[in-house]
Formats: sequence, C-alpha cells, structure tokens
Amino acid sequence: MTEPLTYPLAPGPSIHHPSPQMTDLRNRCPVAPVTMPGDTPAYLVTRFADVRQVLVDPRFSRRAAGEADAPAQELGELETDSLIGMDPPEHSRLRRLVSRAFTPRRVEQLRPRVAALVDELIDAMIDGPQPADLATLFSTPLPVQVISELLGIPEHDRHRAKQWSDAMMSDWRVDPSGARAALDGFATLIAARRADPADDLITALIHAQEHEDKLTEHELVSMTVGVLIGGHETTTNLINMALLTLRRHPDQFALLKQDLSRIPAAVEELLRFIQLGDTGVMLPRITTEEVELSGVTLPAGTPVLAAFVTANRDPAVFPDPDRFDIARTPNNHLGFGAGPHHCLGAPLARMELQEALHGLLTRMPDIEVAIPDEDLNFKQGLAVRCLTALPVTW
Repeated sequence: MTEPLTYPLAPGPSIHHPSPQMTDLRNRCPVAPVTMPGDTPAYLVTRFADVRQVLVDPRFSRRAAGEADAPAQELGELETDSLIGMDPPEHSRLRRLVSRAFTPRRVEQLRPRVAALVDELIDAMIDGPQPADLATLFSTPLPVQVISELLGIPEHDRHRAKQWSDAMMSDWRVDPSGARAALDGFATLIAARRADPADDLITALIHAQEHEDKLTEHELVSMTVGVLIGGHETTTNLINMALLTLRRHPDQFALLKQDLSRIPAAVEELLRFIQLGDTGVMLPRITTEEVELSGVTLPAGTPVLAAFVTANRDPAVFPDPDRFDIARTPNNHLGFGAGPHHCLGAPLARMELQEALHGLLTRMPDIEVAIPDEDLNFKQGLAVRCLTALPVTW
C-alpha cells in the first residue's frame, strides 16, 4: 500500500469489534501510512509485536508527541507534563511518587473496602425501581469513590471532580474554558489539602513537593488530574462494556455464573476483548531516530499510532481471536499497555472489576441489560466510549 489513508478511519458497524478496515490493514499492511487531521503524515501500526515495540521501545517518544509542532492529539488531550505525556527519566521520577499507592499488596488491602462499596451501591439499586441505570447508580460512583478516597478528595467535592475529569477528557480545542476551569478546581482542592493534611495521596504528593523538592506546583496539579482520570474513567466504562459483552455471549455468561472462581480469568478476557474507544488507538508517539517495523523504515520525527484493539485480536498471538472465551490462557493482552507507560492503576482496575462482577452476579444473578445495543447512547466528545445510561433489570 502506497496511498495514505485518512485517519481516523471510519468506525466499524459494531461496538464489540474493531473496524474491518483496520483488521484488513493488520493482515495486509501492518505499518500503514495515514494522514492525520491537519494533513500530518503518520503511520498506523496494527500487529501485536509491532504495537508492543512502539510501547516499550524508547525511540518512540510520548514527550515529543506533546511538543508545540507535533500533531494534535485525537483522543483527548492531557497536559504534556502529566505522566501520560512524559518519557523517562522524568516519567520514572514522577511515577515512583505515585506507584506506592497502587502496588498489588496495597490494592489487596483495599479489596474489603471496595467489596463493601459494591454492596452499598447494589443495596441502593435493589431498593429502587426497575429498570435501574447501572451507569449512574453503580459503574460511575464505584471507581470515582475508590480513587477519590485514595487521593483524599472530600465527599462533597467528588461530583465536581467527576465533572472536571470529563472536561479534561474532552477535546480542549472545542472548549478550552472547561479544561482551564477543571485545572483551577484541582488546584483549589490541593490548596485545601495543603491547609488540612491527611493520610492520602494528595498529601503525600504535597509533602514530596515541599520537603523533597521533587514536584513543581504545575506537576502536582497534573499528577492529581492524571491519577483521578486514570483511576476511574477506564474502570467505569469497562464495567458497562463487560455487562454488554457478557450479554452478547450467553454461553460464557452462564459459565461465569455457574463458577464465580472464573472471574479473574474473565476479567482478563474482557480487557483483551473490549474496545473502549471509537478508534481503539493509543495516544501518538514520535520516533526520535530511524526505526524499522515489519520491514517499513520510519524516519526520525515520524508520528506513530499504535492500534491496541487490533493487536489484542492478532491471530499470531491469540488463537481464534474474535471468540470471547473466559477460559482463554495464556492471555498476555495489551489492555493496560506495556513498557514505561503500562497503566499505573492496573492492579486497582483489575480488583475493582473483579469485585464489581462478583457483587453483581452474587446479588443480582439474573441481571440483564434492558435495551438492545442499537438503542445505546454514548457521550460525545470524550476519548473513551462512555454510555449516557445502561438500564438493567434483575
């Protein structure tokens, strides 16, 4: 293929599968020339091995993708000095400050609290009318509550923090005032915690800034924003999409209900299978020197888009990749990325998904989505596929 395609590609007809055009590229032209908005030439990478190399190879830079002359980000914008926009060693320095809150041991200590929150939310749903909106009553408040408690966001500010998060995940070019207001709001939260410290992550980051001289004020705000967004947006939408995916595969849903010990493996398959965004492509990276991928030479300064959604359906790695199989093993998917930018909150997200499924299938074993896929509505202008509502009965 020599003629560049216009990116982003047209989405596929189903929310459950990648675009057929993107799948075809993986089979015929795995490193494909594309033209991004603004007529910027780039390459779209679709095979597992190549996508993983883009994620782990330091020659593919996230920092360079956020510089002034770089192509505009098409999946929503975060500040260039948040973790998502950094390269080592700056990225490594800041990541170490936050990683202690998300170690597997620390996450396991949080499991009873998360299970209790799951029960509280389900109690409220059961006491209310049917159908109930799972998105509003369960999928959104659960991860927002968990990450807010970790950060130290007061309960009366959590609704506003969620609104700020949505503003940060929207396209800043359409409404820059929303993002600026969100940053001001987070700065106010940090100032309040500085005046009234507690045993939470914001206080720990403030301490690191003031006493260890590791964080600037700007970095502190960016870090708080990044942790809040990363700590709930993906998990909220995974819970919703998990139920839709299970509804679409009744044999696997029945198997899971019969044996809840399968939940951890089911979560891994859901992470592999679910496409959270319309494009299924990670934020762009820029080559810092000449690199070869699948026989294609990419010059220094080339924007590269890694399609994790087709990588997770690569038949070279996952036999019968379009089959949803909760017993799939091995399952070394890229749902949380790889390399330095591997999702910091992956252990927490996994645990929350496990507890959410366990609670719903234990307390509501007959739960069903009350509308067909074609009647689902998604919020516009967000980087991830976020449902406006998910009515369920049980």
